[in-house]
Amino acid sequence: MKAVITVTGRDSVGIIAAVSAYCAERDVNIQDISQSVLGEFFAMIMLTDIDKMKGSFADLADGLSAMGRARGLEIRAMHEDIFNTMHHI
Repeated sequence: MKAVITVTGRDSVGIIAAVSAYCAERDVNIQDISQSVLGEFFAMIMLTDIDKMKGSFADLADGLSAMGRARGLEIRAMHEDIFNTMHHI
């Protein structure tokens, strides 16, 4: 299964490192990453493989969200099922 992780907010040192380390600790494999800095704002999209993930998807999403709040960022994890369902409606 796949998940998409998005990160938006003010740019600062270590955003990619923090999100990547969080994923690595949970055996979430980053398959593709795109990031951009627009002035003082940061935006990133990661495509991840969660087949071997430690813990539940809800725990992953909640943990990333909490990390985002602590850093003044918006971090969301969306399960592949959301995208599949959107295209079948």
